[in-house]
Amino acid sequence: MKGVVAVTGAAGALGRAVVEHLRAAQWSVVGIDLADVATPGLALALGGVDLSDETAMADAAARIESELGRLDGLVNIAGGFAWETVADGSVETWDRLYAMNVRTALIASRSLLPLLRANKGAIVNIGAAASVKAAAGMGAYAASKSGVARLTEALAEEHKDEGVRVNALLPSIIDTPANRRDMPDADFARWVAPEELAAVAAFLLSSEARAITGALIPVTGRV
Repeated sequence: MKGVVAVTGAAGALGRAVVEHLRAAQWSVVGIDLADVATPGLALALGGVDLSDETAMADAAARIESELGRLDGLVNIAGGFAWETVADGSVETWDRLYAMNVRTALIASRSLLPLLRANKGAIVNIGAAASVKAAAGMGAYAASKSGVARLTEALAEEHKDEGVRVNALLPSIIDTPANRRDMPDADFARWVAPEELAAVAAFLLSSEARAITGALIPVTGRV
């Protein structure tokens, strides 16, 4: 086995694809999610974990250390989306997306950093291409994903001399069942398949990417 990787949001469509890809690439995978994590073959399944709660994530980190003894990578996928204009939407949506997208990545990273530092591990955050320029109705989402980008850069700078690498992927529309339901007339072939995004994340976790840290990498298919 290459090592141990924790994946947050492991119960979602992208999370399941990342877990399956990493397992096929000979990683031991820890699945973490608020929902039940039922993906077969996990080294450790941690369901019912509120990633926005520091105590819950501290408990998850303690279980990883006690049961597996190490951690070599973290993929922060947990998050959410909402479309609404600034004028007609609510301030609560901005707070909610911050909590779902930035706070979860922040707390998971902080909680697992001691284990990652011990093994010179890597963090891969899932940002969004929308963080570069917000379209109409994307203000709250884009702002939260911009926060993920800044978190990525800060962590990379703060821990590069310890050998911990931190990068983010900026996907466009991911080809998930939910996105297909929401946009039934779109050309799905132009979107990014979860397996394609998983492959890039796996590369960034690997030793082949040891020279890359602090990068925000677009993975946009043909959108």
